[in-house]
Amino acid sequence: MFDDRDGPDAPHVAVVSQSVARTTWPNQDPLGRTIEYGNMDGDMRLLTVVGVVGDMHYRSLEKPPEPTVYANYRQRLRGGLDFNLVVRAATPPNVLLGGVRHVVRDRAPDVAPRFQTFQDVFSVSLATRRFNLTLVGVFAVTALLLASVGIYGVMAYWVAGRTHEVGIRMALGAVAADVLRLVLGQAFRTTVIGLVVGIAGALALTRTMQSMLFEVSAIDPITFAGVALLMVIVALVACYLPTRRALRVDPMTALRHE
Repeated sequence: MFDDRDGPDAPHVAVVSQSVARTTWPNQDPLGRTIEYGNMDGDMRLLTVVGVVGDMHYRSLEKPPEPTVYANYRQRLRGGLDFNLVVRAATPPNVLLGGVRHVVRDRAPDVAPRFQTFQDVFSVSLATRRFNLTLVGVFAVTALLLASVGIYGVMAYWVAGRTHEVGIRMALGAVAADVLRLVLGQAFRTTVIGLVVGIAGALALTRTMQSMLFEVSAIDPITFAGVALLMVIVALVACYLPTRRALRVDPMTALRHE
């Protein structure tokens, strides 16, 4: 790293990221090598590499780290630009900032500092993605509720329309448990067919979802299984309740039901 020897009058030095060292000097020791930085700041003096540091995500975790060259600000001071200081401490930020603000005011009273914690920087970098996923989440919950209400309504209407059939079966001596099992079985098969079609469509749309995710798979077996189980439960409940009501009705009344 830079040290006190790297002053304005000393040979100019640089610290490079791992990606710079790996691509510029593959399988070689980068220390002591020289690079030109003039296209960045107009100073054509060469920089001697004195250290290698890890790659860093600069603005967002979504983008891969870019190759980076770090010059010493005492040797390559660029006026008119923001100057950033990173403070590492075990003190809570709200306690630490008061002391940092006091030091900055003593050293540079004409400077208006702006403070951010790394948590703030991290949160801001993901703000757009978080907003998009929040919207998708709201739409997904709404779609799930609409699907549940729709399935419940359709299945309940379908079973209610079979009240006449239930009355005939009961009049002919059918056992209530057998009638209930018949209706629920048919409802279950219909629901499974709909789930197969729905899951196939969802899998086809995962590529669109993948572009909105970061290091998370769009295919989550737990989510798929949970939604499928919910739909099955809704469909069975929608069939069970009207069927139970129909079974309690006197067969003669059910036969007259329209």
